[in-house]
Amino acid sequence: MSEPQLDLRETAGVRLDVKTLVGIIAMILSIAGVYFSLQGQIAQLQLDVIRLQDQQAMNTEFRIKWPRGELGALPDDAVQDINIEYLKESVDDLIDELDEVSKEIEDHIRERE
Repeated sequence: MSEPQLDLRETAGVRLDVKTLVGIIAMILSIAGVYFSLQGQIAQLQLDVIRLQDQQAMNTEFRIKWPRGELGALPDDAVQDINIEYLKESVDDLIDELDEVSKEIEDHIRERE
């Protein structure tokens, strides 16, 4: 059996009904729409990855520098530091008073002997 040969020439014509032509155009537009929507999603995901990498780098820097005090301190920390300093001074004053009272007691005991 012989296969039918395809004869293509410059003057050859193609006959398509309008329904087939509309179907082909719709298919091409559909494929193009899917392609561009996938491209948009890929671009968005790449942007999300860049943002996450940046946030991770900033978090790493924060995690290292915050405990060292290189990034400042909270206002509450400043208040606590002031309170601690005040309490330290009070304790020092109490220790001095205790030393004075101990000396007075020792002197009093020596006088009675």
